[in-house]
Amino acid sequence: MLEGANVALGVTGSIAAVKTVELAHELRRRGATVRAVMTGSARGIIHPWAVEFATENPVVTEITGQIEHVDLCGRDGWADVLLVAPATANTVGKMAAAIDDTPVTTTATTALGAGLPVVVAPAMHEPMYDHPGVSEAIDRVESWGVSFVPPRVEEGKAKIASVDAIALATARAANDHPLAGRRVVVTSGPTSESIDPVRTLTNRSSGKTGRAVARACYLRGAAVTLVHDGPEVPYADVEPAESAAEMLAAVEGSVENADALVSVAAIGDYTVETNAEKIRSGQEALTLDLEPTPKVLDSVRESHPDLTMVGFKTETSGDDEAMVAAARETRSRVDLAFVVANDASVMGRDRTRALVVREDGVVEYDGDKSGLGARVADELAGELD
Repeated sequence: MLEGANVALGVTGSIAAVKTVELAHELRRRGATVRAVMTGSARGIIHPWAVEFATENPVVTEITGQIEHVDLCGRDGWADVLLVAPATANTVGKMAAAIDDTPVTTTATTALGAGLPVVVAPAMHEPMYDHPGVSEAIDRVESWGVSFVPPRVEEGKAKIASVDAIALATARAANDHPLAGRRVVVTSGPTSESIDPVRTLTNRSSGKTGRAVARACYLRGAAVTLVHDGPEVPYADVEPAESAAEMLAAVEGSVENADALVSVAAIGDYTVETNAEKIRSGQEALTLDLEPTPKVLDSVRESHPDLTMVGFKTETSGDDEAMVAAARETRSRVDLAFVVANDASVMGRDRTRALVVREDGVVEYDGDKSGLGARVADELAGELD
């Protein structure tokens, strides 16, 4: 995700600076090389030696005649992206006003003037975050193309975002953006049909592939809506949907202004009339009358004939020819850009084997699901180019 990227990490005087070691390690685990710049206030919270240990590079604690800020973030500088994390209210205000009185603010002004991507992860007490001057400063800096990673507002504090959210935003800023300006809707995971207040009819899908596709589209610059029965994620707006009918309604509402739909979810084929009370156990036999659920791809195609759409097709035969045939039938019926075919045995696993099926060819993928997400996002970018 950050393979080969050079990240300049600006650390300022929030108590969240104690997270810097963990953040630097995570950036490096994802492939980045990291060099840090610290304010004097930050050095009062975490020692530069700890940051040097985490980055395995010397830490800039003052600007000298070696013009460290230009070396790092000038037009021909070392960094691919400047990440200021944590960013105090003081630092955000200074960035907005081009005040350069700390190594971090001087480096930030240099980066902004050089057109370098900049990511900011604010952390402060909630009243400071809500101050109109701070809000105005954030809006101003955002208008220059700076990416802000929203804090988690809890216990009266605007706590720094999760390490994962910051690393994702940094990777998005550092990567190419073939999907910039595009809106992509992704469905993910299983659907569940309520049998009674306790029981549901569902399937073994984990949602890992759908989330990987959504994340990969985000990293390539897209605005992403993820439709699933799962938690909030830092890389997409989430539209909750439990049943097949709810998923269809959520997708229909989300694709109105979208450029593409990638339907990864394992949507249940059948539903059942919900019993208002729990069905008692101990019966010798119980019959459920199953009714077919609406086909999301077919319904969306009918209402949006020009929308770019990608489908997934899961089979249980284990036979490539059968999977390709089923995928081509779906692609032709719904007029899909391409279909990703796989065997049901990969459900719930971290690795997968899939076939990307187009009208004129088939490409095999074998690897982890994050890699498949990247492949799908790249194929989609080619369709929308």
